[in-house]
Amino acid sequence: MDNSRNRLNDVFFYGLYMDEEILKNKGIVPKNRREAFVKGYRIRIGNSATLLRDEDSKTYGMVYSLTHDEIKKLYQDLSSYTSEALLIEAEGEVIPALCYVLLDEPAEDEKNEEYFHKLIACLDKYTLPKPIKV
Repeated sequence: MDNSRNRLNDVFFYGLYMDEEILKNKGIVPKNRREAFVKGYRIRIGNSATLLRDEDSKTYGMVYSLTHDEIKKLYQDLSSYTSEALLIEAEGEVIPALCYVLLDEPAEDEKNEEYFHKLIACLDKYTLPKPIKV
C-alpha cells in the first residue's frame, strides 16, 4: 500500500468539478477518468450542487483519482462541504469513493440558473444522463 503523498484516492464528482478542464485550471492533474453513478442519491441545485439521500434515485458523474493534496486544494475554500465515503458504480464495478456534499440542504427557493446551465453543458460534454429533478 502506498502511504506517500502521491497515493491516489478515487473522488466522485457530480457538479461542475466533473469537468476535467475546470480541475486542470485549478492546478489539479486528474487521473483515471471514469463515468460513474451512485444509487440512493439525487442531485439538488441551490447556489451550487449537493447530493441528497433518495432511495429511488441515481446520480451520474465522473470519478477521478486525486492525491490528498489535490483534494485539499479543491475544497480548502469550500468549508460548507464535507467528505463522505460512498459506494459508486464505475465501469460495471462497485468501488468506494470520496464524495463532497453540503451538510445543510439548500432552501427550497434557493436556485442558481447559471450553475444549472453549466452543469447541463458538463453532463452533455461527457454524455451523462441529466437529472429528472434538481
